Amino acid sequence: MIYLDHNATTPLDREVQEAIRTSFALFGNPSSTHRLGLEAKAAIEQARERVARLIGANPSEIVFTSGGTESNNLAIIGTAYVHQRGHLITSAIEHPSVMNPMKWLELRGYAVTYLPVGRDGRIDPDDVKKALQKDTILISIMHSNNETGVLQPVQEVGMIARERGIAFHTDAAQSVGKMHVNVQNTAADMLTIVSHKFYGPKGIGALYVRSGVQLTPILFGAGHERGMRPGTENIIGIAGLGEACAIALRDMDFRIDHALRLRERLYELLRNDLDCALNGHRDYRLPNTLNISLKGISAEYLIAQLRDAIAMSAGSACHAGTRRPSAVLKAMGVSDDAALSSLRLSVGKDNTLEEIKTAASMITRTARRS
Repeated sequence: MIYLDHNATTPLDREVQEAIRTSFALFGNPSSTHRLGLEAKAAIEQARERVARLIGANPSEIVFTSGGTESNNLAIIGTAYVHQRGHLITSAIEHPSVMNPMKWLELRGYAVTYLPVGRDGRIDPDDVKKALQKDTILISIMHSNNETGVLQPVQEVGMIARERGIAFHTDAAQSVGKMHVNVQNTAADMLTIVSHKFYGPKGIGALYVRSGVQLTPILFGAGHERGMRPGTENIIGIAGLGEACAIALRDMDFRIDHALRLRERLYELLRNDLDCALNGHRDYRLPNTLNISLKGISAEYLIAQLRDAIAMSAGSACHAGTRRPSAVLKAMGVSDDAALSSLRLSVGKDNTLEEIKTAASMITRTARRS
């Protein structure tokens, strides 16, 4: 099978697999002070340093979580609970793990502004300024969109927030490991990292929390992770995430160049033979992501016909199984018909040019038969 669904999840890197196998021997409780506990603790701290190095942070600013959903919930609800009341700003195209905590907070008396996006899928920083209120406590804007790959102007938004003393969170689940991400350039107070989006294990992630930022824990137990995330640490997952970060830092330039070359070749082949339109900004986009609408062709039909040959998506994998048009594409002003004909194709480090040519040929032939 040709795997073109790397925004949904990625295969486990072989070097990561080896790091995980090695970590099996670290069965001691990291909170214990005997040798076995100290060995486990040392492995966790090594991984914390690797995560921090990848995003330009200090190790003390990395909090390990169970993944992107928990990281986003901790950033949003944890900030809201510090203030007990107030106004939050986000966008209309966020992942459900951001949207749903926002809606949950609305039910509890908080006010939330959902910013629109343009046809290119990007918010306007001026809209952020216009949405600010005296009691605004948090701005949460994703770094890149999981469906279109569109990059948001997070640096500009982060500076707007910083100048006014407002906390800024960015969900970088799709960006970290696929492109250069540095917390100093995003002006982020909090940033979400997800292991399985860049060849690490599932069930582990991290939240960057800038030194001095206050959060209320959303889970309660012992004082792990500086009191922000209780529970005995997932040593195996943490070791895998740390290794994935080290590899990403080492191989980042290759990953970017390789993804861009394959993505652009795939788009060229498809648009030469099919009536297709790009969804999202032409330039401000993840290097690996291609979201296109194929005129008059059902994406669901294509995926069903090619399910044993090509792994691809009709939108976000988290929304699979529904015939409703993508909420992200609708927010961008894409018609229902075009949204239902949209394919998300996301390439990875192990894809080859031959696979891209084969996939384009199969998609084209199947589309012409529909």
